[in-house]
Amino acid sequence: MPRKPTFAFLLAHPAHFFALGCGSGLAPKAPGTFGTLFAWLSFALFRPAFEELPLLGLLVVAYLAGIWFIEVTGKALGDPDHGSIVWDEIVPFWLVLLMTPDSFLWQLTAFGLFRFFDITKPQPARYFDAHVKNGFGVMADDLVAAGYTLLTLALLKVVLA
Repeated sequence: MPRKPTFAFLLAHPAHFFALGCGSGLAPKAPGTFGTLFAWLSFALFRPAFEELPLLGLLVVAYLAGIWFIEVTGKALGDPDHGSIVWDEIVPFWLVLLMTPDSFLWQLTAFGLFRFFDITKPQPARYFDAHVKNGFGVMADDLVAAGYTLLTLALLKVVLA
């Protein structure tokens, strides 16, 4: 039976801290949404410190490290895709924000689209969610949601131009 993470669990291991989104995954309702909100707020804080290419490299490292964070934390919780694990929302949404126009309306649209695609899980996200029960699968389904989000934003930009 899966465990319910606590604040003590969050601090017990660095992988738990990151997998649970620095605490945002401990939200009692809609932890994925809170993780995505954390991603949006934190991106606004660190984005000005990086040029695009180094930031993209950092996101690749964060994504790959996330596979391990989620693997370790999922095993400790007894569920490889426990609802409190939100690193898989955070890093892909950072990628979306990196490629989204720097305006509140575009970012709000990106937030809504990302949450929609993360929840509905269009293929191949649904495949990863259903059949790849490890850190890689958990991260991959949200990367697919990010791809759908970016594609939809690009189409919106063309239509609105």
